[in-house]
Order: sequence, then structure tokens, then C-alpha cells
Amino acid sequence: MIKASTMRRVDGWLGVPVCLALTLVRWLLDSFDRTGSRESPRRILFVKLVEQGSTVLACSAIRRAIDLVGRDNVYFLVFEENRFILDAMELIPFENVISIRTNGLVQATVDALQAIRRIRTLEINTAIDLEFFARSSAALIFLTQARHRVGFHAFGGEGPYRGDLFTHRLRFNPYLHTSQTFRMLVEALTVKSERLPTFGLEPVLAEDGPPPFRASPNEIDQVRALLQDASPSTKFEPLILLNPNCSDLLPLRRWPTERYVELARRLIDKYPEVQIGMTGGPTEGQAISVLVGQVGSDRCFNLAGRTTLRQLLVIYGLAEVLVTNDSGPAHFAALSPIDVVTLFGPETPRLFAARTVRNHVFWAGIACSPCVSALNGRTSPCEDNICMQRIDVGRVFEEVCRIYQARRPGAGNTILGAKKISLSS
Repeated sequence: MIKASTMRRVDGWLGVPVCLALTLVRWLLDSFDRTGSRESPRRILFVKLVEQGSTVLACSAIRRAIDLVGRDNVYFLVFEENRFILDAMELIPFENVISIRTNGLVQATVDALQAIRRIRTLEINTAIDLEFFARSSAALIFLTQARHRVGFHAFGGEGPYRGDLFTHRLRFNPYLHTSQTFRMLVEALTVKSERLPTFGLEPVLAEDGPPPFRASPNEIDQVRALLQDASPSTKFEPLILLNPNCSDLLPLRRWPTERYVELARRLIDKYPEVQIGMTGGPTEGQAISVLVGQVGSDRCFNLAGRTTLRQLLVIYGLAEVLVTNDSGPAHFAALSPIDVVTLFGPETPRLFAARTVRNHVFWAGIACSPCVSALNGRTSPCEDNICMQRIDVGRVFEEVCRIYQARRPGAGNTILGAKKISLSS
């Protein structure tokens, strides 16, 4: 699989000249075609290659596209390892998800060319870029020959350069929640392209959450057996999940791992009935095993690398609380009834938090945070994430206790004075 750092370098070094060259091609083609596109959107393609969590925030945008052209005419282009969440949400047909494998640059390039060919064959005439300022997605959308191409443009150098490849050019608004931003990209299709980026429509609240995940009885039985096998204890419920992992795209989002160990110990001491499951990616099994060993209890066990992502959704449906860094699991969990405590640092919850009442946010809000945004290419010079270190384990513990006792009123003793950072709408 291609590393996130490699994708960033390719997007930067190769993306700029490619987007410049394609812009020159676009200007040349436009000089021969001054009529513009008068056809209405018939088939809509979303492009969101990476970050499955953000795809959950696109639910409102996908539903709006379905309103415009019908469910069978909405498509999605995504990296293969990221299509799982689309399949789980079941908003669009399974066969309408077009995927690109990332086993290597050659494989990814071949799949991308095949995807472009398929999109052209399907005569998709509208493409929407959900990647904000990625050059690869802008180039792919231009090469599809879609007549309507919606995306963010770096007006006045506001944002990374990626040419002039869109027919519907929007200005990125850093004050809108991501779910609203995605929705407005679709709404731009209702506006004459020559009027943009002036956009008189008020931002849509996009409060419609993701559809609930539907697990089959067989899947639930399999996951129960998996949990029973993973837990050295005689039972695995009630279950609290801790996710020390964060995306390789932004390791600054990681809360110190020793605090997850301390949190697990406190919860085990507080509630003799509670089991603690630690989750993580397929390559993190050994690292999570070390943390489980540091907790030092047979009521804490390792789930990292032992489940598929779909099985992880089933586990969320069986658990009470998930504590996680700002990463994909915080959004996946929104498809289940679990309560989530999400820890934010280099990015702001006002833009990226899961839109559900079951999401409980902590964010220190120090002067240098957030330091990462779409406008700076989601990069940061920071090498010391004090924004995450400022989140006190005691306050997180109190919040988890408050949530757990609200879900199970007879559990433990009442914790008074629990505090959290409120997410203003």
C-alpha cells in the first residue's frame, strides 16, 4: 500500500506541473467551444479518494445528489481500502462505487486510467471534488471529460495551487462545518457557473446524519465469538473501547499513549464489571499489545488487527463508549448507537466533529490550534502537539464515567463535576 507521505510528495511534486499542463489544455479546448454546457446534471460522480471519516460527513451531499438525479445515477470514486464505509452506509448502489487500488504507484496509475475510461463510458456529465485542494483529484476530474466540474479554486493564492480545471469554481470557506461544505458543493450545481464564486444561498445545516449500520445476525454472532476469543476474561460486556490510533496522514492528532493506559486502569478500578478493548489498524497489533500489557489486567484486551472494518462497526453496536483521537473511527461510530469521546488538537471540532448528539468533544483550544486546514494543505510545522497533551486524562475519565452511568444507571458511583469542551453549532 502506498504510504500517506508518498501520496503527499507525488501530489506536490507531480501534481503542480500536471495541473498547469491540463489548465493550458482546458484553455485551448475552451477557445474552440465558447457555448459552454447547457445540459443539466444527469449522472453525478463524487471524488473522495482518502479519509473514510470525511466520507461519513458527505451523507447530506450524497442525499442531495440523489434528489437531483436519482440513486442509480450517483457514483463515487475512491481508493479501494476506503470504499468500506460507502458500502456500509448503502446510500448508493454497490456497483456505482469505482475504486482504485493502491498496492503501488504503477497499480494505482493503471487503475486510475481504467476508472477514467469507465466514467467516460458511463457518460457521467457531472463530477464533484470532495478533496478540497488535492491536485490528483482535480486532474482526475478534468480527465473524465465531465461537462460540469465542481471544486475549490485558489482565488488570490488562497489555498494550494491546482490549476484552473473546474467549471464551477468555489471559494473555500473555513468557517463552515465540513458536512455543510460538502453539501454546498452539490448546491453549486443549481447556480449558473459564471456567477461563482459569489454564492447567495445560505449554508445548509446538513443535520441529517448517516444511516444506521445494519449488521446481519450472522455477523453479530461472528463478532461475539471474536470478542470472546480476544478477551482473557470470562466475558466481554459491558465493553468500553479505546482507540489510541490516528491516521498516518496526520500523526499530530495522537493523544499520548500513556494516557490511554492510565484511562484504562482508572476505568477498570472504578467499574469491576467493565471490559476494555483497545482497537487499532492492521499493522498496530504489536504496539497495542504493549499498551494492553502496561494496563496489567485480564479485563483489557487487544482488538488491533483482529477485525475487518465492517466487524469493527458491529463491535461499536455492542459497546457502550469509544474514546478516540480525531480520526475515522469517530465518524464510523456515528453509524452505530455507541457514545464517542473524541479528542481534538491540530484540527478544530467546529469543522470536523461528527454531527451527532452522541459525540462528546474535548479540545484545549490553545492559541496555535488549529494549525492544520485545507488552506495550508493539511500540513503543520509543529513537532510537539501540546494541544493534545493539554487534554487531561482525569477530565476524560470523568466524562466517560458520566456517559457510561447515563447508559447504565445502576453502574458505579455518581461522578460529580464532569466537564467537557462543548461543540457549538
